[in-house]
Amino acid sequence: MNSAKPYRILGIQQIAIGGPDKQALRRLWVDVLGLTVTGNFVSERENVDEDICAIGTGPHKIEVDLMQPLDPDKKPAVHNTPLNHVGLWVDDLPRAVEWMAANGVRFAPGGIRKGAAGFDICFIHPKSNAEFPIAGEGVLIELVQAPAEVIAALG
Repeated sequence: MNSAKPYRILGIQQIAIGGPDKQALRRLWVDVLGLTVTGNFVSERENVDEDICAIGTGPHKIEVDLMQPLDPDKKPAVHNTPLNHVGLWVDDLPRAVEWMAANGVRFAPGGIRKGAAGFDICFIHPKSNAEFPIAGEGVLIELVQAPAEVIAALG
């Protein structure tokens, strides 16, 4: 593996938690733990209705997405544990994806695209295969393009 990486992971951007009923998730994360609801994202393509919450401020703000499926019988099944994931800020997403893929990292289908919070994203697959022997080892990992102010503060 080439050790000269053309990117840096800057910190945690988000944690995404899914369940059959996001109101039950809100009782813990908002009512008990005190996170602030900052928005909502609904996507037929992603089969998700999610409340976007936050803890912290500025570049140290971490997004916590509380997800429920629009249709529990459709995929992606955001209410099933495998779609719970952690998001990581990266300073140069296209270069990171290119380097990682060339070095055996398996990505989930969909490529780089706009995420719920408006940032470019892509996902490292939770399972490796023969062609791409490096993966999340059971954890879905979202890589998120950090905006300039986050790069300046965390980089």
